[in-house]
Amino acid sequence: MKEALINYYPGSYQQIVEAAWKKTRQDDVACRIRAKDYTLWSASPDEIVNRLGWLDAPGHTLKKIDYIRDTLAPPANKKIKDVILLGMGGSGLTAEVFNKVFGAQTGYPQLTVLDTTNPAIISNIAQKIDWDKTIFIVSSKSGTTMEITSLFYFFYNEARKIKGGGAGEHFIFITDEGSPLAKTVRELSPFHVFLNNPDIGGRYSALSFFGIVPAAIIGIDVNKLLHNAQSAAGAASKTGIMLGAALGALACQGRDKLTLYLPPRWKSFGDWLEQLIAESTGKEGKGILPVLDEPDAGVSFYAQDRVFVFFQEKNEINPDRLKTLTGAGHPAITIQINNDFDLGSQMYIWEMATTVAAYFLGVNPFDQPDVEATKIHTRKMIESYKNKKSTDEEKPVLATADGNVYGDTRGKTISEVLNNFLAQQKTGDYASLQIYLNPSEEVDTATAKLRAAIFKKYKLPVTCGYGPRYLHSTGQLHKGGANCGLFIQLTEENLMNIPIPDELGKESSSLSFGELLAAQAQGDWQALKEKGRRIIRIHFPNDTAAFLKKLAAAL
Repeated sequence: MKEALINYYPGSYQQIVEAAWKKTRQDDVACRIRAKDYTLWSASPDEIVNRLGWLDAPGHTLKKIDYIRDTLAPPANKKIKDVILLGMGGSGLTAEVFNKVFGAQTGYPQLTVLDTTNPAIISNIAQKIDWDKTIFIVSSKSGTTMEITSLFYFFYNEARKIKGGGAGEHFIFITDEGSPLAKTVRELSPFHVFLNNPDIGGRYSALSFFGIVPAAIIGIDVNKLLHNAQSAAGAASKTGIMLGAALGALACQGRDKLTLYLPPRWKSFGDWLEQLIAESTGKEGKGILPVLDEPDAGVSFYAQDRVFVFFQEKNEINPDRLKTLTGAGHPAITIQINNDFDLGSQMYIWEMATTVAAYFLGVNPFDQPDVEATKIHTRKMIESYKNKKSTDEEKPVLATADGNVYGDTRGKTISEVLNNFLAQQKTGDYASLQIYLNPSEEVDTATAKLRAAIFKKYKLPVTCGYGPRYLHSTGQLHKGGANCGLFIQLTEENLMNIPIPDELGKESSSLSFGELLAAQAQGDWQALKEKGRRIIRIHFPNDTAAFLKKLAAAL
């Protein structure tokens, strides 16, 4: 079966998928979405009618292309070399996709996306800044996101030490019209403030100012990206509706682990998709779990909960792996990539598909009801740090020279504890590595080995994400989706502490980035426990990468 550049291989689910397509026609889904009919997803308009601006984003942003280019021309003329974007979730992921796929064009500045509270990374960037040739983009819908506020305060205060009253000229802001941030920054004499349509949710903001301004500042042809997206939006995106109907119908049949294969240069697009799909569908005990960068394995390693999606270059022959998987009864989909500017159309298609999949699952794709739970616990931890400079932790179930383990599972060694924990698996489960470690090539290699070892020993899908970044990506699904996750937190002693200013332009600080990172890990731990999720934490005193490799080998 074919639709545009997408081929479907549903196998034994063919009648179910065709019935889903028929249902979208019978229920007039295309027209109702275009009419912004909230009853597709809920009896209440809350968190829906004010979140549908993405439908018109390509056209609206196209009309502002000249304004964007004219505004950003002075930084190029001033020979700005570096742009550092401070953004979490949808406010940072789109910029990262465009940056990694296209890169900065000749004569344009290099872009760095900073979406962490890890003090080692922040310190590394701060030490390299040439303030005469650097501009920051502070990207936040509300400006009240804890991570962005902390990063903004820190870098603005650093700028004031060097540039004095001219510090604001090194800051561009992207925020919603009427947001607290929009009101605050006017007093700082910033280079510019881009005011976005407030009726666009963060993870649906790719084709608005949040995605397009960072792309334009590094010289990408955003006009072409938006024209491709606008083409995909035509006829209420029939392609996206069919894709979403297939994914939603398959998820309702238990095929809720969406396993993605992407060309290496499009790897970051998988990260963008992960947030869009997981945060939109993972609620009310339901959800679709994206699985990225999984090592290949024989068909016997996959349970009956998978759907495989292959992004393929134009004219590429279907890989043998597709034939093997479909031959074993797994449904699959192939999507053709003509060129890198297809990112524009693919982003719109997948935004549409995700909302339609949510329609089949019976959930609201625009809210995130369980994200606040982690924030509440994190704030409690922060208050504890501020008042006592310590937090009350539960005792470890195992204490060794290599590290301590926290949780409900027992064992005489860390590997034994981990094995006993993973042995709880049941049909439909997945494992999730939640990493609060200093990123490095060594740590990345070690966690990849651990992930592969868990997958191959227990035949479980294994996801992997750095905190706090994953909190804005898969965190909603972890707490709001089905209780089928086995969560493994990896933390370590943070030897570096960078103070977070309490206020703009003032030196006082009652919290450091290291403490904030620890509070976020503990806050998510508490939120997951509160939801009845299965979780353990392994805390390393030192030499983390070496022990992770040993742990993978032990499995």
